[in-house]
Amino acid sequence: MKFHHEMSYDASPEEVAAMLADRDFREQVCMAMDSTRHDVSVEGAGKGMKVVVDQTQPARGIPSFAKKFVGDSIQIVQRESWSSETAATLLLEIPGKPGQLDGDIRLAVDGDGTIETVAGDLKVKVPVVGSKLEGLVADLLTSALRTEQKVGRAWLAARKC
Repeated sequence: MKFHHEMSYDASPEEVAAMLADRDFREQVCMAMDSTRHDVSVEGAGKGMKVVVDQTQPARGIPSFAKKFVGDSIQIVQRESWSSETAATLLLEIPGKPGQLDGDIRLAVDGDGTIETVAGDLKVKVPVVGSKLEGLVADLLTSALRTEQKVGRAWLAARKC
């Protein structure tokens, strides 16, 4: 399944890139998503930056057909490898589960602001219910990115004062 989500910010791509390179920002996003456990690693900035966000979240709102595959919590490992200040490859994995997203992140100027685009191929390799699970994972990822955007907008606004 193809996944695509855009987030807009009232800041330059350089300011958004600096935010994404800030470990404290990444931890605030995890806390806003009610992670029960998280570990954030940010190495470098701009070209060559590596980010790993390993977090566990409660599996709330998961339909019963998916509960047996997911359990009571979901561990998600997000790996970003930045080839420039505005472009990264993205791998989202659910350790021990047959699902992942291979994609990329792009920052682009949009008027006076920035659009951050997350796109890729979302795959859940489970016979019969795989496509239903892909839709569920896409919904969860969209919700997580909306939370990230909300935290990001507040983060950037606080730094403009």
